[in-house]
Amino acid sequence: MEKILDRVQSFFLDMPITEIMNSNVISVKPDRTLRQVKEILRIKRISGLPVVDSERKLIGIVSIEDIIKALEGGYVDDTVEERMTKNVVSIQSNSTLKDVIEVFEKWPYGRFPVVDSENKLVGIVTKNDVMMALLTKLGLVYLHDERRREVLDSPEYFARSLLTGERLDKSGADFYFPIDYYDINLAGIGASRLRQFLLAKGVDEKTARRVAIATYEAETNVVIHSGSSGGIYCFIKPDSVFVRVEDHGKGIEDVELAMREGYSTAPDYVRELGFGAGMGLANIKRCSDNMMVMSKVGAGVVVEMEFLTRKEDKG
Repeated sequence: MEKILDRVQSFFLDMPITEIMNSNVISVKPDRTLRQVKEILRIKRISGLPVVDSERKLIGIVSIEDIIKALEGGYVDDTVEERMTKNVVSIQSNSTLKDVIEVFEKWPYGRFPVVDSENKLVGIVTKNDVMMALLTKLGLVYLHDERRREVLDSPEYFARSLLTGERLDKSGADFYFPIDYYDINLAGIGASRLRQFLLAKGVDEKTARRVAIATYEAETNVVIHSGSSGGIYCFIKPDSVFVRVEDHGKGIEDVELAMREGYSTAPDYVRELGFGAGMGLANIKRCSDNMMVMSKVGAGVVVEMEFLTRKEDKG
């Protein structure tokens, strides 16, 4: 298992420590006795405690080894402050998995407190936390790949919702706009009509704007990149607006690459017209509350977006 984790951890070196550490960290004040610490360690089944002052700033650490020495030395009723380790090796809260691994490799300790820029305790990280974080990440990657395989291999590729997995009755859409033109100067006309439609249906201005921006990006992608026709479908739900933009064109070979800011395969003449600076998928993600893209080379692209209407708007 450790060899496997060693091999996969390189894929997640940028993972922030906030996704790894345990934020619900138990600490102790310096005026407590080692005997009290012994009881906390026994009850909580842990092997060490960070020591913090009244402002929760890290000032030391006391471990089960310290308790054993205190029992053997007959000073278990001494205060924590008298016996704690004061030169604590800690990790900054803006660190990444790469930093954490380097600390574990450098120091022979089983746990490290995590502190913010003011040296206040915000968490603790152990080797077990690192392992669990990697396994969780791997699990999500596996589920994502499985979900993608199921969708792409399904003969109902265009018949089901990516977000819900349910059969999508597109004939029941509240709004439909066919993208059947190739003149990029017309790109966005569908998004504009959708915005007008939503406002007429009573959708608030900010939500309608978010929908229009995201739909504009998706519509423009169909015109510029697909080499085919497509359509915009919109469903107004009690708590959200659901939009699906699909085409039957060339597809995207690498969706993850296309999600990066600024990435585009648009030709020069399209860029000269002010389009194609990026595929816009990152902008769609920013504007929507939920988004999913599925593409198969030669079979087109499906972009689904959900915009929650009963929440504080993103602006």
